Amino acid sequence: MTTLGNVETGLAAPAPAAPSTFGRVLRNRSVRMGGVLLLLMLAIALLAPWLGTIDPVRIDPASRNQRPGAEVTQRTDSGARVTRTAWMGTDSLGRDVYSRVLYGTRVSLAVGVSATLVGVAIGLSLGLVAGYVRWLDGVVMRLMDGMMAIPGTLLAIALVALWGAGIATVVLAIAIPEIPRVVRLIRSLVLSIREEPYVEAAMALGTPLPLMLVRHVMPNTIAPLIVQATFICANAILVEALLSFLGIGIPPEIPTWGNVMAEGRALFRLFPHNILFPGIFLSLTVLAINVIGDGLRDTLDPRMSKRL
Repeated sequence: MTTLGNVETGLAAPAPAAPSTFGRVLRNRSVRMGGVLLLLMLAIALLAPWLGTIDPVRIDPASRNQRPGAEVTQRTDSGARVTRTAWMGTDSLGRDVYSRVLYGTRVSLAVGVSATLVGVAIGLSLGLVAGYVRWLDGVVMRLMDGMMAIPGTLLAIALVALWGAGIATVVLAIAIPEIPRVVRLIRSLVLSIREEPYVEAAMALGTPLPLMLVRHVMPNTIAPLIVQATFICANAILVEALLSFLGIGIPPEIPTWGNVMAEGRALFRLFPHNILFPGIFLSLTVLAINVIGDGLRDTLDPRMSKRL
């Protein structure tokens, strides 16, 4: 019973509105911490042309193998000589590591996001079909089992060696090994969703299969799929760095974290900065994405939410 002025009423006080899904996600500490760090990396990637001190592919043999903080003098395109500070040193060709790491942020993030979108799009389509169309289930899943029998990194290396180095090739080579994981996730969700009453009612009304999958089945797979996509993105960035480090990924003239580290591995004992700084950026980015994924899982998974 509540009181309105001096009059008592029998109406109960309205219950506070439940927070929306977006609000619950933002209240998660892991999502906030990882999001701030990832936004910082995205800002660095977008502002690389203004934050960088020099062209990342400019070669200057006179300034090679300078340690972090060293003052180097370089000749500009107009012929003038300019003295600047190499904040992260230079590599064995005299290229500025600071600028290469900043520009490498753009390429590494772009490859990671692109590989994730490709893998998720193909995996979602196959998972929906395999989970709903019974006679295609066995065919699709046996194919996925065969792909999962090959280690993902080994399969990516084989695909790059088969198709040749290049950004598009690397994206596809990283995305293909991730497809079976997405297919298995979506299929398991669809197997339970297709037994729901609203799906059976739509089927009884004669809803076409493509419309059934898009309107009634797919929306209920989005939350787990977003969580899975974050882990795929983190792994894609790591695999891209590995392929570039081995010299079979993105061409070495394109600055990526893996290429910068590959350039510095020969003189790692004498000049560890060539590997240290891109390694720090790589670790922080992967950490941020994984932390976001953990936070999303804790928030969007009902079983995890009950434990919190």
